[in-house]
Amino acid sequence: MATRADRRAAAAARHRLLPGGRLAGPMPWIIAIMMFLTVLAAAAALGLGAAVRSMSADLAGRASVQVVEADAQARDQLAARTLQSLRGADGVRAADPVDPAKLADQLRPWLGEAATSGDLPVPALIDVMLTPGDTDAKLDRLRRLLSGLSPKLRIEPHAAFLLPLAGLLTALGWLAAGVVLLMILATGAVVVLAARGAHDSHRGTIDVLHLMGSTDVQIARLFQRRIGIDALMGGALGFSFAALVILLIGLRLSATGSDVVGAVSLDTRGWLLLVALPIFGVVLATLTARWTVLRALGRAL
Repeated sequence: MATRADRRAAAAARHRLLPGGRLAGPMPWIIAIMMFLTVLAAAAALGLGAAVRSMSADLAGRASVQVVEADAQARDQLAARTLQSLRGADGVRAADPVDPAKLADQLRPWLGEAATSGDLPVPALIDVMLTPGDTDAKLDRLRRLLSGLSPKLRIEPHAAFLLPLAGLLTALGWLAAGVVLLMILATGAVVVLAARGAHDSHRGTIDVLHLMGSTDVQIARLFQRRIGIDALMGGALGFSFAALVILLIGLRLSATGSDVVGAVSLDTRGWLLLVALPIFGVVLATLTARWTVLRALGRAL
C-alpha cells in the first residue's frame, strides 16, 4: 500500500518540468510576439467587419433626391411638390428636406463663400427613408414617380456612394483574417520545431526514462507540459500588449469624429473572441507538442 510520501512523490513526478525553467528560453518570447500579431490581426478583422455591418445597416433603404433647378424660386416650388409626393408615395417611411444652411456648411470647404452667395445654383436635397425590404424595386418606383413630376429630379441611393469603400473594408477584413490563419499555422510550426529540438537535446534523459519503465505517453507529457506553460506565459504577455495597443487605437479612432472610421470598433463578443485566442494558442501548442514528441519517440524505436 502506497504511503503518503509515495503519493506526494508521484504527484511531484507528474508535475515536474523539463530542465530550463519558465521563460528561460526563446520559446515564450516567440509565442508572445506571434500572439501579439495574431490578436492585432484578429481585432482588425473583427473591427472592419463591424464597420461594414454598421455602414450597411445605416445606408440600407436611404436615398437622396436632388432638385437640380437653376432658378431659386422654381427650385423651391418643385422641392415642395416633390416632398409632398414622396411623403404620400408607397414604400416611403419618411421624407425630410435637408437644411440649406447645413448643406452650405458642408460645401463651404470646397466651394468657399460661393456656396452661400447665391451666385452658384446649389441643388435642393430631400432625405428619403424607405420601408424595409426590396429596396431596388422601391427605388425604381420612385424614379418613375420623380420622372413624371419633372426631368430635373434625381434620386441616388446612399449605398451607391459608399459601395467601393464597403468593398475595400471587406477585402481588408478578409486579409486580416488570412493573416490570423497564417499566424496560427506559423505558431504550430514553431511549436513543432521547439518540440523536436527539446526531444533531441534530452535524448539521453529519454533513454534513461525508458530503461526505468516510463512509457512514451509519460515522456511526451513532460514535453507538452513544459511547452504548454511556455505558451501560457507567452500568450498572456502577447495578449496584454495587444489589448493595450487596441485600446489606444480605439481612442484615436473615436477622436477623429468620423462616422465611418468610428464604426471600426469591438463589441463584447469581439473581445471574447480575442480572449479566446490565447486559450486556443495554449491548447494548440500543447497538442502539437504531444503529437510531435510521440511521433519522434515512435520513430526512435
